[in-house]
Amino acid sequence: MSHNQFDKKSQAWSALFSEPMSELVKRYTASVFFDKRLWLADITGSLAHAEMLAAQGIISADDHASIQRGMAQITQEIESGAFEWKLDLEDVHLNIEARLTQLVGDAGKRLHTGRSRNDQVATDVRLWLRSEIDVIGGLLTELQRALVEVAAQHTETILPGFTHLQVAQPVSFGHHLLAYVEMFARDAERMADTRRRVNRLPLGSAALAGTTYPFDRERVARTLGMVDEQGVPQVCQNSLDGVSDRDFAMEFTAAASICMVHISRLSEELILWMSQNFSFIRIADRFTTGSSIMPQKKNPDVPELARGKTGRVVGHLMGLITLMKGQPLAYNKDNQEDKEPLFDTVDTLTDTLRIFAEMIGGQVNPATGAKEGGITVNAEAMERAALKGYATATDLADYLVKKGLPFRDAHETVAHAVKTAVTRAVDLSELPLEVLQQFNPAIEQDVYEVLSLRGSLNARNTLGGTAPAQVQAQIARHLKRLG
Repeated sequence: MSHNQFDKKSQAWSALFSEPMSELVKRYTASVFFDKRLWLADITGSLAHAEMLAAQGIISADDHASIQRGMAQITQEIESGAFEWKLDLEDVHLNIEARLTQLVGDAGKRLHTGRSRNDQVATDVRLWLRSEIDVIGGLLTELQRALVEVAAQHTETILPGFTHLQVAQPVSFGHHLLAYVEMFARDAERMADTRRRVNRLPLGSAALAGTTYPFDRERVARTLGMVDEQGVPQVCQNSLDGVSDRDFAMEFTAAASICMVHISRLSEELILWMSQNFSFIRIADRFTTGSSIMPQKKNPDVPELARGKTGRVVGHLMGLITLMKGQPLAYNKDNQEDKEPLFDTVDTLTDTLRIFAEMIGGQVNPATGAKEGGITVNAEAMERAALKGYATATDLADYLVKKGLPFRDAHETVAHAVKTAVTRAVDLSELPLEVLQQFNPAIEQDVYEVLSLRGSLNARNTLGGTAPAQVQAQIARHLKRLG
């Protein structure tokens, strides 16, 4: 192959080189088969760049029109599956640029004026991630709504509340579910906050030092919607940082990891609640599997797999942090390795949120219009379990405090009462009044209301408490917030 042939047929930067890249290195360094998902962001960023070049008189109006026409055709080709992705062209950016030049000639070559792949890829990833964060925000809203919907049906359902996985105090099942609503609401806040820092424009930083052309970077930022709440353009202020920063990817993956940890905690509870030892809930069959050998089994595969996938996402966070920790300024090829963990984090989180919203809330049957599936609650089993662990012991201590006993003395007194109940294999509420009065003569008949599960629940009627009235107030707040 002559040098001229090599120049025309190989990489865009090949004029300096005397031999083509080896096939092994080509495969090792290429990213096109995973970064091609950035194609829409790449075209969007390129069109905004071209519009600015034309407005600044850097390229002609005719060239701008040709670029727009060519990009429209490339968009159609990619959407229809007709576009040919070439390994020789390394990545999504060169593939699209090469096809554009093939379609519109020199105008396509002028598109890259004042731009480097370094600031181009940084812009593309930010644009792509911004749209994915918007999708994730919507999915978090759907999951919260599903949880609130189930909670609203079970404000009066009694669940044993646990600490150390030991029965502690009775709580409303609705209250318990709303704890996860709070977690996912914070996840949504983190995603929205992360989006603000993702939504900043690196384009115009060029390779690392900026450009000699009279760019209007703020114009590009406005075109791409990279503005703050007041419409002020958000532009990376240092060219070295603009091309090499991946804080936004690490920050997103950190927020995704926390969200997956919340999913994992919920998964663990669903798995426990579904087991025969608890039998608190049933998960719709389409979210479970059977055993290849034990015909009686229904396995909670979706929650189990989500619990496992949490490790995958946390691993991606560790990978990204490790990727960045030793890099000097500015851009380095290491950063090609940011995309696969970032892409997989997005895919894992979006898939998990989508399936959990349906698994918990069910789905609408198009034939009947009724919502079907979701989780089915066994309220009787929950209440029976709450009776097993002396869940109202603290209520008895509070009762004695209100009779004038110091709390530490009340705590000691109730411990003796529980010991007696354990010996007799009965609940505290089943101890005769004369037995309870042996522990403290101030105990009267009204203690049995205090010792009931329902009385315990209703007594905690303070902001954030588990009393059904408080749970209903929280549900109303969440419904208003979620729209």
